[in-house]
Amino acid sequence: MPFPNLVPSPAPPDWPDCGRITAQDPDGCRGVHLAGHTACLAHVADADRDAYLSGLTPGARIDHRGTPFTQPLLDALLNALRDPATGHPRLGSARFEWATFHDDARFESTTFEGNARFEAVTFHRGAWFRSARFRLVTGFHSAIFHGKAFFEAAIFERDVWFSAATFHHDAEFESATFLQSAGYGSTVFHNLAWFSSATFQGVAGFEWATFHGDAWLAAATFQHVASFEAATFHRATRFESATFQRDASFESAVFTHTITLGPFVCAERVQLSQAEFRSPATLSLAANRLKCRRTRWLSTAELRLRYAEVDLSHAVFEYPLTLAAELVPFTPPNGQPVGEEALATHTDSAVRLATLRGVDAAHLVLADVDLSGCLFTGTVHLDQLRLEGNCVFAAVPPTLHWRGWRPIRFTQRRTLAEEHHWRASQQGSAPGWNAAVAGAGHVGPLHLAPVYRALRKAFEDGKHEPGAADFYYGEMEMRRHADDAPRSERSLLTAYWALSGYGMRASRALAWLGAAMLVTIVLLMGLGLPQDAPKQGATGTVPAGGGKVTFEIAKEDPQNPTSDRFTGERFERALNVTLNSVVFRSSGQDLTTAGTYIEMISRLAEPVLLGLAVLAVRSRVKR
Repeated sequence: MPFPNLVPSPAPPDWPDCGRITAQDPDGCRGVHLAGHTACLAHVADADRDAYLSGLTPGARIDHRGTPFTQPLLDALLNALRDPATGHPRLGSARFEWATFHDDARFESTTFEGNARFEAVTFHRGAWFRSARFRLVTGFHSAIFHGKAFFEAAIFERDVWFSAATFHHDAEFESATFLQSAGYGSTVFHNLAWFSSATFQGVAGFEWATFHGDAWLAAATFQHVASFEAATFHRATRFESATFQRDASFESAVFTHTITLGPFVCAERVQLSQAEFRSPATLSLAANRLKCRRTRWLSTAELRLRYAEVDLSHAVFEYPLTLAAELVPFTPPNGQPVGEEALATHTDSAVRLATLRGVDAAHLVLADVDLSGCLFTGTVHLDQLRLEGNCVFAAVPPTLHWRGWRPIRFTQRRTLAEEHHWRASQQGSAPGWNAAVAGAGHVGPLHLAPVYRALRKAFEDGKHEPGAADFYYGEMEMRRHADDAPRSERSLLTAYWALSGYGMRASRALAWLGAAMLVTIVLLMGLGLPQDAPKQGATGTVPAGGGKVTFEIAKEDPQNPTSDRFTGERFERALNVTLNSVVFRSSGQDLTTAGTYIEMISRLAEPVLLGLAVLAVRSRVKR
């Protein structure tokens, strides 16, 4: 900082002061002595003042610290410094620290070729710096503006500092240009702060600034870092069509009034961490990254974004908050779409959510957001999360892989980024799982099972049954791999997975059903069907002398086949028995003892497999 807080204390000043007691300065005038005199410019004799002014030339160095100025006195000073070539005042280095301007201070079109120092100046009326040019460092540290301050079209070629300044009326910097750093730290704006179309080519620092009136930065351009850290905005804040070529930081800022932030474009990161929104807020921005760590939203809010990767870790939502991807460029009320040239290197405008860890998701709504890299572990009330539109999750590896002699193919489903990280870290994992999930940490099945369960419920509440089925599958996978599950339970889950993919894979259940039917048919043809159909025989005794004859009808026991077991006739009979078993019906055919047991087992197993296949199909088509 070129002017480190060198504001003199009120008494005594560190320069030879005038000391004249007047109605305006009852404690004595603080004006610095005019060279060769014992009074300041305001209190020297008229002849001495005229002699001093007549000796000034354009570009001269002047020192009027602590001097009280009226408008005629300031006009006389600036006229003495007016450049005949341009018709405007031209000053060298100018020192006005602790000066007081009792009337309008008109520095329009003035050029300051040296350092311009206005620290602790008091402007009782308007301060006019329209189209002024500051070629070296400019300081308004602790200045007080009681009237309007006009800096429209002013050009600051070097650093300018308004730190701890106070603007009691409007402060207008429309179309101003800041070629290097601009510091407004701890500045207080009691009325409108107008920076529309301003250009900041260096760092723009508004740390700890207070805006009691509206803050307008529409169409402003920030070519370097813009910092509003710990700033307080008490009224409307507008950034329509603003462009940030570097970071825009609102860390720890406080917004007490309804806010419409944007639409604006930021080529790098927008920092909202630890900021606090106490009233309804609408944020519309296109940025590379948006950080909202520990941000507090104390009222309803809507975030409409483009391109951004969003970090919401440990953010607090006390009212509903909607985070939505804007599919087309923003169009402000003036009807002109916001230019996105600063983000031209991006291939698409998708919004990616990086993490929800530490968030209570009960009031959160996500719409058209890419969740393929999002970290969900540690999120509270995840089952109450609302997902609208096309929210994309990570997918399993898409191709066929070989693990030794066994082929491995993953059925497509929605997965979590943490599962990718966990599977990729396992020995012998199939290629395609993403191990480079930033911040996933040591997360395993025990942590992921409840996350999948909560997301499944969220999808069920949203009547999205296919999505719920995917997360049910993920939950069961994590339970199967969890270390805390008893071996018997893991064995049961493994069998459930192998037979039907937890009731979610119809093709797997149908494959097993087909295999079971084929085995049943083969066994029936080989062992279950008798060699020949058993014949019935009737035996009886005719009483001597006639009378009633009684017959006993007996049926031969089915005989095991001995030859010609695999014939077309036997296949047809075995198929009939098997098909009846699938629908849990008895075929009514004569079977051998072995065939009876084969039918009993098939009537138990095959309807279960058929039911699992039907359940899997229903989970995909149910709404």
